[in-house]
Amino acid sequence: MIEWATDVIDAIGLVGVAVLVALESIFPPIPSELILLLAGFNVSEGRFGFLGGVVASTVGSVVGAYVLYGIGRLVSDERLERFLAGIGRFVGLKEADVHKGFAWFERHGTTVVLFGRLVPVVRSVVSIPAGSDKMPLARFTLLTAAGSLAWNTAWIAIGWGLGDQWEKAGEWGDYLQYAVVAAAVLGSGWLVYRSRRSR
Repeated sequence: MIEWATDVIDAIGLVGVAVLVALESIFPPIPSELILLLAGFNVSEGRFGFLGGVVASTVGSVVGAYVLYGIGRLVSDERLERFLAGIGRFVGLKEADVHKGFAWFERHGTTVVLFGRLVPVVRSVVSIPAGSDKMPLARFTLLTAAGSLAWNTAWIAIGWGLGDQWEKAGEWGDYLQYAVVAAAVLGSGWLVYRSRRSR
């Protein structure tokens, strides 16, 4: 996969970054961190600029999110919950868990879309309930772009800093992801607390 991603970016540069990140948004098993680290390495080699890499990857994130958002809008909630529960069996999720997830999304959708972009796998799946819940497209775009911008900027910066050692980041990438998840959970909790207190 790394060789293929390298070939794509070598062949079409920033467009390749955008395409790969869009595919990652649709197919969660593709590791976005490796794509972004590779983009950062290309920045360090002078093949394109840091800002260009961040913009291209963020555009790719939003385009990929639109695909799943569209699926969420077109498919009924019941079928969607059954489908996600079917997939969830492979990761220990029950249908009741998926139903609870949808109910929780209805209450905290804005926070989930924003911080969900910082959590692996969730960053892709979160677009589906957003579409199902008919979240306004402008709000969805803004939240997705903001969350993706933070994620993409961090990983591209790491790849840029590591240069030709960028693949080493994979060794401690899991720990960084745990830190991001913890920060996202704390941030979500703080926003929910604030909104309840203001009411």
